Amino acid sequence: MNTILTTFRKMGRPLAAISLVLGTAGAAIAPASVAAQAPSPDIDRAVAALRAITTLKANFVQTDRSGQNISGVLTMKRPGKIRFQYQKGIPLLIVGDGRALTMIDYEVRQVQRWPIGNSPLGALLDPKKDVARFAKLLPTPDRNVISLQVRDPKHPEYGAITMIFVRNGAAPGGLQLDSWVALDSQNKRTTIRLNGHQYGLAVADSTFKWTDPRRNASNR
Repeated sequence: MNTILTTFRKMGRPLAAISLVLGTAGAAIAPASVAAQAPSPDIDRAVAALRAITTLKANFVQTDRSGQNISGVLTMKRPGKIRFQYQKGIPLLIVGDGRALTMIDYEVRQVQRWPIGNSPLGALLDPKKDVARFAKLLPTPDRNVISLQVRDPKHPEYGAITMIFVRNGAAPGGLQLDSWVALDSQNKRTTIRLNGHQYGLAVADSTFKWTDPRRNASNR
């Protein structure tokens, strides 16, 4: 059996499955709370770029903490919807429907569900999340790269996410979401890198529905 899949099951949490990091940025993430920081134009630009995404489809490569990779296709539709469709042979599906993140394991017929707002991905998906309020810029060696860490110091159990943006005039807001790192409250992390970005595609809401393996019927 795929060792990454085995690890996911041992963790028993979808957030552990999608705690995601860019290689160099991952080293910059620490469990300390975010210090107060003066308002920054780069933070405002990054948040505006996120809010400017209507739909996004991209390939992703996910790296776990032991360095193993799996791939798949990510589909996002704001506000709140996301789908991680893993490569053939990985019988997992992770879906955010605007309210919760759900991990479906079709091989063992298990379903787990958590509120989006209580996860690192809330910074990406939760329209009520005040990203700028909890954001901190991390230094990068390239002025064309913005590294933005989001952590709510009042809720360390929600974890943290570091999003990496690259300046790209073709992307909404002029910044392309290149990758991100989600770190859970136990400091477990995974890396996701995106490529082949497609913006503004028509994405039906049915994309974010799933079949419940426990009763072999749609969840809707």
